[in-house]
Amino acid sequence: MIRFRRSAIGLLLALALPLPLAAGDSAFAAPSPRAAHGSPVVPAASLAIPAASLAVSAPSPTLAAETRGGPAAHSAPLELPRPTGPYAVGRDTLHLTDAQRRDPWVPSAGARELMATMYYPARPGTGGAPTSYMTTEEAQLLLKGSELADVLPAEQLAGTRTHARTGARAVGGHHPLVVLSPGFALHRATLSLLSEELASRGYVVALLDHAYESLGTAFPGGRTLTCVACDTVKDAPKDDQLALMAKVATGRAADISFVIDTLTAAPHGPHGPARRYSSMIDPKRTGVAGHSIGGNSAATAMAADRRIRAGINMDGGFSAPVPPSGLNGRPFLMLGNLSGHAPDGKEGSWLPNWRRLDGWKRWLTVRDAGHFTFIDLPVLGAQLGIPDPTAPIPGKRAGEITRTYAGAFFDQQLRGIPQPVLDGPSAANPEVVFHTP
Repeated sequence: MIRFRRSAIGLLLALALPLPLAAGDSAFAAPSPRAAHGSPVVPAASLAIPAASLAVSAPSPTLAAETRGGPAAHSAPLELPRPTGPYAVGRDTLHLTDAQRRDPWVPSAGARELMATMYYPARPGTGGAPTSYMTTEEAQLLLKGSELADVLPAEQLAGTRTHARTGARAVGGHHPLVVLSPGFALHRATLSLLSEELASRGYVVALLDHAYESLGTAFPGGRTLTCVACDTVKDAPKDDQLALMAKVATGRAADISFVIDTLTAAPHGPHGPARRYSSMIDPKRTGVAGHSIGGNSAATAMAADRRIRAGINMDGGFSAPVPPSGLNGRPFLMLGNLSGHAPDGKEGSWLPNWRRLDGWKRWLTVRDAGHFTFIDLPVLGAQLGIPDPTAPIPGKRAGEITRTYAGAFFDQQLRGIPQPVLDGPSAANPEVVFHTP
């Protein structure tokens, strides 16, 4: 039997790098291993980040001191669920540089850099082999940052089977664009399930990694950038941490606008490989979504960029608040866990920001969910036989709910297709609670 040393977190939550919140400032102490390239890797579990920046899901240190798993679970291949849409999925990777901005965390690095995994609706039977989930080095850094390098092989995580194919032929026509931003310290791959789902439904998806904001992201030239932003937040006085997380959100909002600029530029524009997407995208149908601070960034991007027609915040607090003037009547979905994000929940930023939303809006929470319910990690954890001890909802079901409601929202708001599932509670989704405070 394999013995997991990380008390109360188990494999799933440790992979997800839980952050201590207002529900309890204690955190699991962990060493700070150093990456082969870049800055020290700081486990997010050691950060003291205010509740407004993230949803409340810190595990209780009184839970069982160890989690057990068998060799079969340890060695089983991991696979994302198959997308439900009518299209195959193509995938490419772009390295983008915004020459107009310096990196906010490492100014000496020069211009702001991003990695974007592009997903798009494709013709079946075209393209190469299914794409990898992440690089082995990225997986190593993620596992080291959560003290799990001796528990789950990096090759197993990196080799998670996907359904997207590099170089697949795009389906003709102009498609809506959705930009996705991951949680703080998390790799963009943690939103792969939603990305593949949206692409299979006919969306072009730009899934972003923001430089120096994840535990490890591979960039061209053999570089692997680590989480300098994590260091900055961790080392700041507690009173300054909320402002720093707001800085993350506003910086990501600028990244999102730059990505929209780049992907919708004329085909003869200056952005090299990104130019092909201008012929795929309908720039008048652009949405944005994110998990945790990425969800706050979605709202912040909408406030700054009127080209964005709709947005989703998945379980993120509002470190950077919605402006008092609202979002110019544009639709916004808040989707979170019930204990943290109900109107009387532990995380208090949703209610005042809900009141500022001035267009179509929904406030949904999910029973038995946790902070990481809305990303890939519960799905992969379930395949290993390791549930999230703070979120009883089954991993497979968590993935279904996220795909159902995010997909329905964008279908209604960007395609104009009415979605009854957004009108109120349904027997098919009894876990989902509608709030109208």
